Amino acid sequence: MNQITPLAASQATPVTGALTGKVALVTGGSRSIGAAIARRLAADGASVALTFHGSPDKAADVVRAIEAEGGRALAIQADAGDHEAVRAAVKTAVDRFGAIDILVNNAGIALGGPITDIAFEDYQRMIAVNVTGVFVATQEAVRHMAEGGRVIHIGSSMVRYAAFPTASLYTLTKGAVAGFNRSLVRDLGPKGITVNTVHPGPTDTDMNPDGGPVSKIVGPGMAIGRYGKAHEIASVVAYLASPEAAFVTGADIVADGGFTA
Repeated sequence: MNQITPLAASQATPVTGALTGKVALVTGGSRSIGAAIARRLAADGASVALTFHGSPDKAADVVRAIEAEGGRALAIQADAGDHEAVRAAVKTAVDRFGAIDILVNNAGIALGGPITDIAFEDYQRMIAVNVTGVFVATQEAVRHMAEGGRVIHIGSSMVRYAAFPTASLYTLTKGAVAGFNRSLVRDLGPKGITVNTVHPGPTDTDMNPDGGPVSKIVGPGMAIGRYGKAHEIASVVAYLASPEAAFVTGADIVADGGFTA
């Protein structure tokens, strides 16, 4: 039987209750940063739909944790690299909760290697998940957004500083998201919808664990002397999702412990 990991008090208690009555869709919300975002938005009062691909048990854990705190949540199986599955996930979220007020484009993968060795199939997969998936989720979700809507992308501090080789493909995809962010504000600003990107730096996740091979390279460059935690990235997202961020749009917010300072 899976155990539900309880939230620390600072994470479980709504900070303002500002998201009460709102509906959020978090792509890739079953693990690491995505799971922390889903749980934080729910703690602040939002009903949360989250997508997952290959981790149904972890997605179910997130839903149970949110419901245990009195929130509403729904896990939707959808491969972020399958544009039809992404469209269907948006529809499922709207059918269940009636709207989408907040979209967090978090789903992403990292396939790396020297540029001469990257298989074209890996390139296609990365583009499908990290770029096309973001475009399709955004295009579909904003059809259901009213004034005050929020689109929040999860990028990477590597668009500012690539600290090690073999990550050119990953950085290419995250750079595309940053460019999409800057232009999209012109489309959605008149509708009262804000668009922002959070660029995490080295953060303790399944993909890049603290103590893993990458941390040995980038660890000495962390100004605050440690990796970030998933809930710290979620806190930045929660601010951008709140009414307090109504005048913030087109921003690239770097949350990296001073790594790229």
